[in-house]
Amino acid sequence: MTKLTRRQTLGLIGGTAALAATPLIAKPAYANTSIKVGALRFTSHAASFVAFERGYFADAGLDVEFEFFQAAQPMALAIASGDADYAVTAISGALVSLAERGATKVIGGALSEEQGIDGQKIVASNAAFADGVTSPAALAGRTWAVTQAGSSFHYMGSKISGAEGVEVEFQPLQGVGNIIGALRSDQVDAWSIVPHIAKPLAAGGAINIIGDVADYLPNYQVTTVFTSTANAAEERAKTEAFLAAFARGAADFNAALVDKTEGEDGAEEMVQLIHNYVYTDRELDAARPAIVNGAMRINEGAALNTTSVEDQLNWFKSEGLVDQAASMENLVDTSYVDTM
Repeated sequence: MTKLTRRQTLGLIGGTAALAATPLIAKPAYANTSIKVGALRFTSHAASFVAFERGYFADAGLDVEFEFFQAAQPMALAIASGDADYAVTAISGALVSLAERGATKVIGGALSEEQGIDGQKIVASNAAFADGVTSPAALAGRTWAVTQAGSSFHYMGSKISGAEGVEVEFQPLQGVGNIIGALRSDQVDAWSIVPHIAKPLAAGGAINIIGDVADYLPNYQVTTVFTSTANAAEERAKTEAFLAAFARGAADFNAALVDKTEGEDGAEEMVQLIHNYVYTDRELDAARPAIVNGAMRINEGAALNTTSVEDQLNWFKSEGLVDQAASMENLVDTSYVDTM
C-alpha cells in the first residue's frame, strides 16, 4: 500500500461526478462534424497530431480542435462534462470512477511498452542519486512524484517499489512541469516518465536515469483512447471514424520513428510535424533529439491490451482508490478495436 491515505485520495478524485477491428481507412461519418480532442504536448500523443496535419480527420468528416491538458485526471473530467469529445491519456482513478458512474468509456489503445523499443524511464534527482539512489532497489523511504493520487505515475511507482520490496512516499504535484521543477531542485527523489522528457533532462545533468519501466511492467498499456459513454453507445459512426483516422496517424508515426521504414527524409518530416505541438518553445534543431527519443510504439489499429488494463484496474481497487465493484465491463467498450 502507498502512504497516501484513502481519505486523501478520495478527496482528490471524489469530485468526479472485440467484435470488429477498426478499419484502416476512415469513412466520413458526417460532413464537417466539429469535435474536441484532449491531448498532452508529448511525442506519445503524435498519432492525433499526425491525423490532423495529414488530413485523416478531415477525410473522416471530422473538424478537430485540440484541447491541451497538463495531467490525465482533468482530461477525464473534460470528457465526462462534454468539454472534450475524445482523448488520449493514461488510465487514472478519476477515469475509472467516472466510468463506474456511466460517464466515460475506454475504446482503444495508444502508447505501449514493447520489448526492444526504448520506453519510459525511472529517474532520480541529483541529490538522491548522490545519496545512493542509483537503482530502483534503493528507493526505500524516498519520495516519488505523481501528478495526482490514482495517476499512471502513482501506478508505476507503486508497482516498481512493490517489485523491489521497498516503500516510497508519493507526493502529488498536479502537473508534469511542477514535477520537473521539483526534481531539478531536489524537492522529490524519483519519478517515471516517457523517454522524450527523461533523456534530455538526463543529458543536461538535471536528473539521472536509474532504470526502465518495461523491466517491471512489460507490455504495459501506457495510454488509451477514451470518450464519453454516450459517444461510445450512440455515436458509433463518428467514433469509428475518429479511431480509424487516429490509427492512420499511429501507423505513419510508427513507420517513420519506431520501425524506421520511411528513411531519413520520412523521419525528418515526422519530426517537423510533431514539433508543431511538442517542444514548441525550442528551435527545431534543439527539439529534434527529444522528439526522436520519445518514439515509443503506438498500437496498430488502436488495439487495446485489456490484460494490462485489467491489471491497472485491480491495482486501483487494491489501493482503495476506486470502488471495489469497479468492473472492466463498465470501464471498457471492446467492440471498437482488437483486444489483446
